[in-house]
This record gives sequence, structure tokens and C-alpha cells, in this order.
Amino acid sequence: MINTLLKNFCLITFALIAPITLPAGGIQKSLNHNKFSNNTNEIILSANTSLYSSPEIYAKELLILDIGTTLSVLSNWKVSERQIWLRVELASNKILDDPNKITKGWIKM
Repeated sequence: MINTLLKNFCLITFALIAPITLPAGGIQKSLNHNKFSNNTNEIILSANTSLYSSPEIYAKELLILDIGTTLSVLSNWKVSERQIWLRVELASNKILDDPNKITKGWIKM
């Protein structure tokens, strides 16, 4: 009984945590085939930009980000030569801000 419970707990934990590291659409073989240098950690928006839930145009739009918003780049996703997406995080005060506030998402470059 305990052995089965332990197996089920491990399986559920893995199923909940493992997909977090995968972008929508599966694993990308290399994230280094892009036009961004590896030391680029932050960007400042020069136009209003939509923040999406996943790296596709028809994904749910989470927010409209204003000009001048500073974003931390977490990763990128190259769909094609013309379509590059960045996984970004908005600056926030994790202690004082609303815990339900959206702070991460995808933007199209």
C-alpha cells in the first residue's frame, strides 16, 4: 500500500513539474540559433506589445505591455526564420504585488 502510494506520488510530481521546462510544441534542439547574444538579459519595449500565454499568434493574449516596459528574457523559441518568440518576465515585487498578477508570458519579435 505504501509502496503504491509512493510510486503514485512520484509519478504525479514528475507529471506536474517536468512540462514546465518545455515550450509549447515540444523540445527545441538548440536555443543558440538566434540573433540574440547570450548575455542579453533584459529588453525595453519600443512599442506596445501583446503578452501571450504560449508562442503562437492564436494563443490567449494575457496583457498589452506599454512602451518602455522592461522585461527579463528567460528563453527564446524559434518557429521559423521570420518568427521568433521570447519567454519574458515582467519586473515585479513578489512580496507586495498581487500573487495572481501575470508576470510571465511570450512576446513575438
